[in-house]
Amino acid sequence: MCGIVGYVGFRVAADVLLEGLRRLEYRGYDSAGVAVRAPEGIRVVKRAGKLSALAEALAEEKPRGTLGVGHTRWATHGPPTDENAHPHRSGKLVLVHNGIIENYLELKERLLAKGYRFESDTDTEVLAHLIADRYRGDLEAALREALAEAEGAYAVVAMHEDEERLVAARTVSPLVVGLGKGENFVASDVPALLPYTRRVVFLEDGEMAVVDREGVRLTDLAGNPRPLRIAEIEWTLEQAEKGGFPHYMLKEIFEQPWALENTLGGRIHEET
Repeated sequence: MCGIVGYVGFRVAADVLLEGLRRLEYRGYDSAGVAVRAPEGIRVVKRAGKLSALAEALAEEKPRGTLGVGHTRWATHGPPTDENAHPHRSGKLVLVHNGIIENYLELKERLLAKGYRFESDTDTEVLAHLIADRYRGDLEAALREALAEAEGAYAVVAMHEDEERLVAARTVSPLVVGLGKGENFVASDVPALLPYTRRVVFLEDGEMAVVDREGVRLTDLAGNPRPLRIAEIEWTLEQAEKGGFPHYMLKEIFEQPWALENTLGGRIHEET
């Protein structure tokens, strides 16, 4: 299972992202990376291996900015390499993604025909190029159009060099928004948010969140407004890591249907 963290606000984004990823390490991973919107443009830093390798790279590169996304990856499409690690970019657009895009080969062929070049073996890079291809100055609209063509399970968070916001969406794979004061967050699980806020919104299937430092707006994938269902998290960090279950074994039992679907997605076809 992979981990996602997104941040927009007033803090050093790289620090928030790295701390959030550390709190998601229990989910397992084999590579990690962050992207930060810096004054000179979006800077992507990613490494195969443990978070310690990413932390060393960030200490050297020191990306400065208050908007960014981070990801820990468990390899599904392509081996655990720097190139296959998230975030993935297409020009000014950057994306992190959990799940499986089942029709990624079909989409990739169409994008190759348009002249897009691929640096990784992942389905996520396909989705990044697809969103970039649909981008006309509005990240929310571009993500919505791209997801209408994508088949499978996903939790995605996208950012663009020309916009000071994050756009997130989910189907099957979990995603939660954290609400702060002058800052807001996105994550794949609650523990990443607990150092900063306990006010959260759990996205439902087929929902999209537009997140900037002033607030959060929810829609469905057709663009229709959805209400904010704000919850107050009362769990301790240990309880949050267990998802409210009394122990990890029970949590893992309840996660098995999603984990199985995520693992087999794109690998079993009707004709086989």
